[in-house]
Amino acid sequence: MILTALAAGTTTAVVAAEGGEGFETPTPDIFWLPLIGEGDWAITEQMVWGGVSVVILSVVMVALSKNAAIVPSKGQFYMEGFYNFARNGIARDMIGTKHFLKYVPLLFSLFSLILINNWFGIIPPVMNPTMGRIGFPIALVLVVYVVYHWIGIQKMGLKGYFAHLVPPGLPGWITPAIFVLEFITYFITRPLTLALRLFGNMFAGHMLIVLFVSAGAFFLSQGVVFKLLSVPTFIMAAAMVVFEALVQFLQAYVFTLLAASYIAGALADDH
Repeated sequence: MILTALAAGTTTAVVAAEGGEGFETPTPDIFWLPLIGEGDWAITEQMVWGGVSVVILSVVMVALSKNAAIVPSKGQFYMEGFYNFARNGIARDMIGTKHFLKYVPLLFSLFSLILINNWFGIIPPVMNPTMGRIGFPIALVLVVYVVYHWIGIQKMGLKGYFAHLVPPGLPGWITPAIFVLEFITYFITRPLTLALRLFGNMFAGHMLIVLFVSAGAFFLSQGVVFKLLSVPTFIMAAAMVVFEALVQFLQAYVFTLLAASYIAGALADDH
């Protein structure tokens, strides 16, 4: 049932070899994995694994927290450490001790959801990062986008929120230009870069892993020299998997950190 991108890339190379043709590099098509239907309304593997990730997180967190004790079990200890990383290391440090608590559920949910879906890219049998499809980062960014603008408008009012885009004390002649630049930053650049950063890192990392694995599989189907070359190629693939695990964690952290900084900016009294 599972048609992973990794398997698709490997299959491409092997088929090419058997057909007597040269090596075919993997293309972005490896991310298109429809399960039901075709076209824009198809249900894809990434959609299914995105739903599975929510179920996994819900079950694990409920199981580890429902019998919480003063002296924690090993599972509760690790769960609290994971939670405190998002609570204290992201929400409290970025937003401040006065306001951060109400935003912890959102930031913790974002961090844990992005992290597990990123790690799906190296965990069998999935081997495909959900965030490698641009629609998923865009959906998460839309949530952050609405939240931080709504917080700012609630705090300052609509007129005050737009006035806050311009730092006080600027000469009048430069104010229109600064307003336009800040407007583009708040309403276009921030959400665009937040989504593209996460998508680009997951997409590129997975393409590299598939490239090394499929090239190694192709070399195995060739002569002796190429069979020897497959050894360092598979070693590079293994190294990329380890490196990608770190990148996937960092991208979940960076996304959540920037979301917290945008919320902190909307709550700040000054520009």
